[in-house]
Amino acid sequence: MNGTVYLVGAGPGDAGLLTLRGAELLGQAEIVVYDYLANPELLRLCPAGAEIIYVGKSGARHEMEQHEINQLLVDKGRTGKRVVRLKGGDPFVFGRGGEEAEALAAAGISFEIVPGVSSAVAAPAYAGIPVTHRGATSALTILTGHEDPTKSETTIDWAQLAKLDSTKVILMGVGNIGKIADALRQHAPADTPVAMIRWGTTGQQRTLTGTLSNIAERAEKSGLKPPAVIVIGRVVNLRERLNWFETRLLFGRRVVVTRTREQASELSMRFRELGADVLEIPTIKIVPPASDKILREAIEGIGEYDWLVFTSPNGVEHFFRVFFQIYDDIRAIGGVKIAAIGPATAARVEEQHLKVDLQPKEFVAEAVVEAFKGLDIENQKLLLPRADIARDALPQGLEDLGAIVDRVECYRTLPETEDVGGNVARLLAEGVDVITFTSSSTVENFCKLVDMPALLKKFPAIKLASIGPITSATLKQRGLSVDIEAGVHTIPGLVESVCNSLLSQER
Repeated sequence: MNGTVYLVGAGPGDAGLLTLRGAELLGQAEIVVYDYLANPELLRLCPAGAEIIYVGKSGARHEMEQHEINQLLVDKGRTGKRVVRLKGGDPFVFGRGGEEAEALAAAGISFEIVPGVSSAVAAPAYAGIPVTHRGATSALTILTGHEDPTKSETTIDWAQLAKLDSTKVILMGVGNIGKIADALRQHAPADTPVAMIRWGTTGQQRTLTGTLSNIAERAEKSGLKPPAVIVIGRVVNLRERLNWFETRLLFGRRVVVTRTREQASELSMRFRELGADVLEIPTIKIVPPASDKILREAIEGIGEYDWLVFTSPNGVEHFFRVFFQIYDDIRAIGGVKIAAIGPATAARVEEQHLKVDLQPKEFVAEAVVEAFKGLDIENQKLLLPRADIARDALPQGLEDLGAIVDRVECYRTLPETEDVGGNVARLLAEGVDVITFTSSSTVENFCKLVDMPALLKKFPAIKLASIGPITSATLKQRGLSVDIEAGVHTIPGLVESVCNSLLSQER
C-alpha cells in the first residue's frame, strides 16, 4: 500500500510563518524529509517516533542529489506511511517541488502540495521593503539567479526585464550578483537601488544596500554569502522609513536557550520578539518515572493529606496526568490545600480550576518553608510531588516545622543528547552573546555537552545568565561566573535581566 507524501512549504525561516496546514501535517508525520533552508526548530512539531531525514543542499554542497531525493520520496511513499517533505519557502517557487511531484505522480504515489510563505516576499518585508508600493511600482517579477547549469544559454531576457517598471526579486543569485547587475545596468539606470537580504526573517538577518553600479563590490567587501534574496527597484528606498525588524532591541544578538525541547518555546519566543537570534540547545528532557506505583498510591489516598505542595510546572503537569488516569472529576481532590513555588507553577495549578492557597514572594524552596512558618502545620500531612533529583531543602525544612512530608517522584530529568539543527556546532564555531540557564540540571547537563572552559577561552565575551540563586550556585560550583541573575526568578524576569545587561553594554 502507498502512503501520501506532503510537499510542505516551511516558509522563509521564521518558524512562526509556517502555515496551519503545515503544522498540522508535521504533527501527524511518520517520516519527515527536510532540507537546508527549512528551520530545524519546526521538527519539534513532529511526533516523538517520527523518522527524520536530512537531505540538505547548500550551494555546491549536497547531502543528496535531486534525483536521489526524488527516489527517496517515492520509496518512503511506498511504505504506506505519512511522509512530509519539508522545503524552505514555497515548494513551487524555485524549490524544485515540481520535479518531486512529477516523480511521485509517475510512481503512482498520492501527494499533496502545501504552499509556504516565499522568501521572495517575506525577506524584503522583514527588511522594510514592500515588493509593491503604489508610489513606486505596481508590478513584481520573481526570477532565479541560478539557472539549470545544463542549459547551453540563459533564457532570461535581461534587456526586457530592465525595461519593465517592476520590482525584481532574485533568488539564489548571490554568486552571480556581478553578472546580474552588469546585465541590467546596460538597460537601466546605474543608480537603481538594490538590496541583498541574507537569512531573511531570522535573527541572523543581514541587509546590504547599494545600486546596480556598486552592489557587487559591496557584497564582495562585506563577505556576504548565500542564502540571500536580492531586491532591485525603487521600493528599496522605502527601507529607510519602514525598517522595523532590524531595529528591535536585541537584533544582532545571539542567545542560547537550554530548556527542554518542549519548554523552550516561551523563552525562545520572548527573545525572538526582541529580535535576538536564538539557538535552542536543550540539555534536559522530562520523562515519567520508571514506575508511577507510589505516585498512584498517594493520589488514591489524596484525602489523607492536608497540603499538596508543587515546586515546578512539570510537577503539576505530571501529577495531574496520573490524577486523571485515576479520577475523572477534579472534585476528587477534595479539601486538600495547595502551595505553589512561583507564578508559573501557580498558573499550571489554576489551569485545573484549582485555587492556590500559599505562594511565597520569592520563588525558591527556602521561601516556601518561610511561608509555612506562619501556619501551624505540626503533624499535618504534606504531599510533595517532584523530580527525581530535587533538592532536600524543602522537605527537610517542612519536617523541621513538624510536618509529615511524603516525597513522591512524579517525573525524571534526563540529559538531552540530540542536537537537532546543529546548534551546538554553531555555538562552538561562532559563539554567542548569552547562554541562559533555567535550572541546576540545565547547568550540569550543558557542562557535559560543551567544554565550557574551552568555549569561554575562545569567546571570553560570552555572558552566563541564571534564573535564580539555586541555578547560580550550581554555576559557581562548576567554577563558572554568573554574569546575569534574574531579579525576578521567572522566565519574563530572566529575559528582562538579559535585555538590560546587553543594552547597558551599548550605552
